[in-house]
Amino acid sequence: MKRARQKAVIGNEAPQTSQKSKKQKTCLYGSVFGGSDLHASMDWGSLPHHLILRIFQFLPLVDRARASSVCRRWNEIFHIPDLWRRFEFELSQPATSYLKSTHPDLIQQIIKRHADHLQYVSFKVDSSTESAEAACNILSQLVNCSIKTLGLISTAKPSFMNVSKAHFASALTVVFVNSKSLSSIKMDDTPLDDPSLKVLVANNSDTLKLLKMSSCPHVSPAGILCVADQCHGLKELALNYYILSDELLLALSSEKHVDLEHLRIDVVSENPGQVEFHTIKKQSWDALVKHSPKVNIVMYFFLYEEEFDAFFREETPVTHLYFGRAVSKEMLGRIGMNCPRLIELVVCANGLQPLDDELIRIAERCKNLTAMGLGECEVTCRGFIEFVKMCGGRLTQLSIMEEVLIPDNDYSLDRLHLEVSKHLGRMWFPDMMPTW
Repeated sequence: MKRARQKAVIGNEAPQTSQKSKKQKTCLYGSVFGGSDLHASMDWGSLPHHLILRIFQFLPLVDRARASSVCRRWNEIFHIPDLWRRFEFELSQPATSYLKSTHPDLIQQIIKRHADHLQYVSFKVDSSTESAEAACNILSQLVNCSIKTLGLISTAKPSFMNVSKAHFASALTVVFVNSKSLSSIKMDDTPLDDPSLKVLVANNSDTLKLLKMSSCPHVSPAGILCVADQCHGLKELALNYYILSDELLLALSSEKHVDLEHLRIDVVSENPGQVEFHTIKKQSWDALVKHSPKVNIVMYFFLYEEEFDAFFREETPVTHLYFGRAVSKEMLGRIGMNCPRLIELVVCANGLQPLDDELIRIAERCKNLTAMGLGECEVTCRGFIEFVKMCGGRLTQLSIMEEVLIPDNDYSLDRLHLEVSKHLGRMWFPDMMPTW
């Protein structure tokens, strides 16, 4: 009888404990959402306005659109301007692309209700002409826009280059004329031309700070010079080497121009021997660095060995160098002699001649070097250790394939990583070639 009574007591206590636990959880939810008597069946429609907006900001567009159908209030929040300042249009043909296209109905809704809210806009298109033309059609309808950042991104060629120049220029003109506050533009592989740049400058010269464009064959040095002469707040510029000139560097160095922070130059050759590269005078480089002493000058080279003759015969204030194709020992020797501001050097390939002397010269003269990467090259272990010893702890990035290093009588690969680690002041190992 006594044991049965104890069971009954225990049996009566269990629901009380469960009820208490539920009450505690309810209080917890209430403290988070601002209500003290929140029931288990929460009324999502009564969430605070700012909280719903915050949730929407973290949702992908598709999920946000679905959430907008929960109730009328959520649908109203879905159309708040703050949610439509930044948008990326994805345009593709399903049969030929992995991109998931922005739904046409959504595009029309954005043009109709949110064109004047858009500020940070990009278009990502596949290689098809139809997708690029669709992007131009959208741009042509942004007549009430106030865009600050515009990006045209081709995931593969030819895309925008197959659009007629007149259609492309007309679409850009709508944005350039109506925005009035463009600060950042990035477009590669497009039929952008000098007249379009003049329209850009005429309407946005006071606000433009960043202009990145490469592989735009219809732009001439005169078009870029117009930008440099008028856009005195320009801080970042990216272009192909064929557009670079002494006149452009001097324009960027004038007293009325602000300090340039970043200059990227792509040096590309598609057909070896077909292009003769011009030389930029040392005085022009010196003027730029004197005017903008902290400027980063980044050069990407995609040339064949016989095409490097015009480069680095005099002192050049380049800070970052990337060689996407093979580069000769002679060229690396010139870099060691004439690039004292060098911060980063990446060499994808060289050949079968050890680069010991060239690396040691770079370590001696390039006192700002902090990053080095070597791909299909050869360096003796002794020469590599000497290079690291001279650079010391300032080498914050050191990426060397194991196949690059040639063991010698003094150092094996096992001993090499200990010596290099000692001079760097941290543990270091060469990179391994993936085996999968």
